[in-house]
Amino acid sequence: MKVSDCPTTQVEVRIDASPDEVWSWLLDVDLPARFSNEFQGGGWVEGSEPGLGARFRGRNSHPVAGEWETVSTVTGYEPGRLFAWAVMDVTNPAASWKFELVPDGDGTVLRQWAQIGPGPSNLTTIIGSMPEHEDEIVAMRLGELQANMQKTVEGIKALAESGVRA
Repeated sequence: MKVSDCPTTQVEVRIDASPDEVWSWLLDVDLPARFSNEFQGGGWVEGSEPGLGARFRGRNSHPVAGEWETVSTVTGYEPGRLFAWAVMDVTNPAASWKFELVPDGDGTVLRQWAQIGPGPSNLTTIIGSMPEHEDEIVAMRLGELQANMQKTVEGIKALAESGVRA
């Protein structure tokens, strides 16, 4: 498994709330920091409001990669259905992410998806120092992302089902 393959991972959870109720939580780009071991927080870039082309900044920390900040651009925005973004360069992103909301009876299936690459990132720097271990490094990274994503969707589920409004 190589970064150039643009590997992906996905998690999902069913939430006892409507897509519109869940949607409001997704627009708080700082929210995943409550649940993730890596994402430390973020916010909309000054002058940006949620919408296609909007930008937000995120801060991350990882025991191997250290601390870093990125700017992401919203690449998909369909209220109540899709919120997607590219990290750093939209045409050659370090990673791409999305939340999808799928109506399910009286509830919603929330999916979070992530793709590594194809652009440069801390991961490609680490791989550059140990290219013979790229497969293992990418597999480990996908596992880390998936674990944090699962915590995030479970956290959003708990909030959305609590009756508290975003």
